[in-house]
Amino acid sequence: MALAQTKDRHTQRARRAENHILPGWLLIPATFAMLLIIGPIFALLLQIPWARSWELLTSPESLQTARLSIATALFSTVVCALVGFPLALALHLYERSFPKMTSVLTVLVYAPLVLSPVVSGLALTFLWGRRGILGSWLDQIGLPIAFTTTAVVFTQVFVALPFFISTVTTAVRGIPKQFEEIAATEGATKWEIMHKMIIPLAMPGIFTGMILGFARALGEYGATLTFAGNIAGVTRTIPLHIELGLSSNDMDKALGAVIMLLAVYVLIIGAIGALRMYSKVRKV
Repeated sequence: MALAQTKDRHTQRARRAENHILPGWLLIPATFAMLLIIGPIFALLLQIPWARSWELLTSPESLQTARLSIATALFSTVVCALVGFPLALALHLYERSFPKMTSVLTVLVYAPLVLSPVVSGLALTFLWGRRGILGSWLDQIGLPIAFTTTAVVFTQVFVALPFFISTVTTAVRGIPKQFEEIAATEGATKWEIMHKMIIPLAMPGIFTGMILGFARALGEYGATLTFAGNIAGVTRTIPLHIELGLSSNDMDKALGAVIMLLAVYVLIIGAIGALRMYSKVRKV
């Protein structure tokens, strides 16, 4: 009994020590920051016509938009994983030997994170559009990109790929270099080191990157509108459906599309939470 009480006192002291670095007055701006984040979301939830939610969600136009959005976002996420993991691994490994060159490449890879959505759409248009550098040639051979569902995927990959690469790079950096050296000393090939050690150890980061990439792809709006347009059944994703409702002064239609996005985001948050729990259990 005494031992248990001693452990409890030590635990309480450790918790107080952990909180010692946070001055009490900092809770004021911290609370204000939470209000800036939660306040608009709470106000949005109050305005949603929950009584008509089923009617709005099951309308043919809404279902068509949801199918297109989820299908393109899933496909874009797979593309991000297939091309993004090799790039993240290459940036991580070449950073050891060519740090300056890798830093420049990293800045270029992360450029879509800071570009305006309209600028991103113009950049995609000038490359893949019908008069673009590559798009004009593809258009001549009967493979147009702009204003097609393919344009939606290209846009989603462009904006989501940096999120995936950033997350995976962080996960790969967390793997001690000594693990690779020991495996190489034991005679493991590069391929064996990658698929038997690096990929399994970085798997939580890979899954997190895919989830974040999917969320970013699903919510893309400005670049999609600029490059792919807003064509029903072809390029009209959920964010564009919301914009259409707002522009036509149909708030219920816009908020119905918001419900779809919120439902998917709740699932995404749940997936991230489950992944974190899995990571903690795995460490134990």
